[in-house]
Amino acid sequence: MAGQDTRTGSVSVFADREEATRHLADWLLQLATEKNEGPFALALSGGSTPQSLYSLMATEPYASRFPWARMQFFLGDDRFLPHDHEDSNFGMMHRLLFSRVPVPAENLHPMPGVGTAEDAARSYETRLKQFYGADTFEADRPLFDVNLLGLGSDGHTASLFPGQPVLKEQTAWVATCVPPAAPYTRITLTYPAIHASRHVVFLVEGAGKKEAVAKVRAQDPSCPASAITAMGDLRWVLDRAASPDA
Repeated sequence: MAGQDTRTGSVSVFADREEATRHLADWLLQLATEKNEGPFALALSGGSTPQSLYSLMATEPYASRFPWARMQFFLGDDRFLPHDHEDSNFGMMHRLLFSRVPVPAENLHPMPGVGTAEDAARSYETRLKQFYGADTFEADRPLFDVNLLGLGSDGHTASLFPGQPVLKEQTAWVATCVPPAAPYTRITLTYPAIHASRHVVFLVEGAGKKEAVAKVRAQDPSCPASAITAMGDLRWVLDRAASPDA
């Protein structure tokens, strides 16, 4: 089932996690193989929800069909931790996907996990600007082809948590966040950096997220995810349990 809202994007609802995950993997494969010029840049989300997607992409037929040499992988956010820490988003992605497919090491762009969080955010922003080839965004020239996002039950996405100063950041592409109810300092893309995407996709699963999905779709200002926009299109991929309309 699919629907469209010009403010909050299209919605596709699938019977279960497996069906939603396979749909998203197929869509990503189509986009990656159809782009004939330049790199295919993705910003990936952490957490538990996308893990089945990353595992699936490392299996056939996907593992041998994705154009790994042309794909550039960035992160939407991460905990400020060494990459071998069990709670590192990049560490999770490496275990489930990157270590199992022939993606060149230079195509992986983890957020730094050493030094200070502030220095790590500045370093990652520098890396993004080098990849983009400019220090400011240009209209209709996205940084990312796809920006994959999740959704917390409190309406946060990436590490854009309710009530945090990062929500007011309109200049920096990357910033730190210290959510009071979550462990670890975070490094996250800001609203402007997420907006600079050809496709922004929320992947949300489970009945525990249904209320948050409804609030964000209704543009509830208390939910940081309500302020997400895209240069291109915004879409939602939900399982039936997470859909307020199912």
